[in-house]
Amino acid sequence: MKVAIHVFDGITMFHLAAPSLVFGEVARQGLAEGWTMEFWSEDGPRIRTAEGIAIENLATPKVLRTADLLVFPSWHGDLRDTGEELVLHMRRAHARGARIVGLCLGAFPVADSGLLEGRSAVTHWAAASALASRRPAVDVKSDALYIDHGDVLTSAGTASAIDACLHILRSEIGAVAASTVARLLVVAPHREGGQAQYVDRPLPEPDSNVRLGGTTDWALAHLDEPLTVDDLARHAGMSRRNFTRRFAETTGTTPAKWLLARRLDGSRRMLEATDWSIERVARACGFGSVVTFRQNFVAKYGTTPTSYRQRFTVAAE
Repeated sequence: MKVAIHVFDGITMFHLAAPSLVFGEVARQGLAEGWTMEFWSEDGPRIRTAEGIAIENLATPKVLRTADLLVFPSWHGDLRDTGEELVLHMRRAHARGARIVGLCLGAFPVADSGLLEGRSAVTHWAAASALASRRPAVDVKSDALYIDHGDVLTSAGTASAIDACLHILRSEIGAVAASTVARLLVVAPHREGGQAQYVDRPLPEPDSNVRLGGTTDWALAHLDEPLTVDDLARHAGMSRRNFTRRFAETTGTTPAKWLLARRLDGSRRMLEATDWSIERVARACGFGSVVTFRQNFVAKYGTTPTSYRQRFTVAAE
């Protein structure tokens, strides 16, 4: 996998660091063979970041001729139109099978390429209306953390770039590798909810956050049990109604959806790293039956547990 990351004069270090760190750990940790990363610019071999740091020896757009993954970590603050030459580079790369990724404001050049016409996309919530006005044929969502069409992916503001890049790792080299990188970065391997969580709104009371954190930790340690929303509410010392409301405010999703997502996350890791039967994996992750497990797995990932295992099984050391 050859990753080509676009940089420009004035890009912030954080926007550049998010994909660099996530994808860089793949090679550093030996999680996949042939995984390389290169930085390129239309602005010449040297650019200066918004923080005043010079980055030199950058590649030219020629790197796009062989890249498998084109990443636009951000875009110019004035949201300028994308040049015709860059649009052509993206279309050519996409036509030969490269995956195109626009993180945060990087969704703007990707949308300008025409690759999102008639499709959905997301960008930083503060720029969503600008993108919708600029590209009327693109269905701009304001609350998703990222939207992946397989060949083209866009993500929401700033830190959600990490979520999107971890998602790319899961789809390219599996959940175990993505979880390994997430642990090294001390971030969640997958966050529920969308960026609507981060738009100005009243924050939950601090003590409820503490109780919810203890309850989610407890739930993760008991996923093999038939946990219910009432069980979680009792553990948190709240009524079901208050717990459900506080949980949604804190996580951006419902307790039931969160539980299902955690069970499915656990099942993927077991399918990759163990030789347990599908029945045993289902029981270990708290599914009432194999049928229920398979139905939920297919609905979430578009493939069966058996097919997923065949694709992502981690060979024993």
